[in-house]
Amino acid sequence: MRGTALGLGIAGGALGLIVSVVEWFIGGVGTALHAQGAGTVSGLAWLALIAGVVGIVGGAMALARPRLAALLMLVACVVGFIAASLFWILSGVLLFVGALLAFLGRPRQAVTG
Repeated sequence: MRGTALGLGIAGGALGLIVSVVEWFIGGVGTALHAQGAGTVSGLAWLALIAGVVGIVGGAMALARPRLAALLMLVACVVGFIAASLFWILSGVLLFVGALLAFLGRPRQAVTG
């Protein structure tokens, strides 16, 4: 289960990075067209970028430190929804499920000889 959490965390974080670039592009176009609030969108794209990186780091830690990985993926999920709203839906679902699998995964059995 933790291997799946690793994959979901990295995939969710990578999709989050793509979402942040798209959001950054939309904010830049809005700024060029003098749209009201476009600067806020560009600023929140930076927050989404950080959330994507935190999601990738959380996913990468799923095998070694599953509790911390679950916390990082959950934080990235929530912060991403704050920063990118519904653009973050796919990334958020992947990060949330990854966090659940990392947290609820079975602990490793000690090898006895």
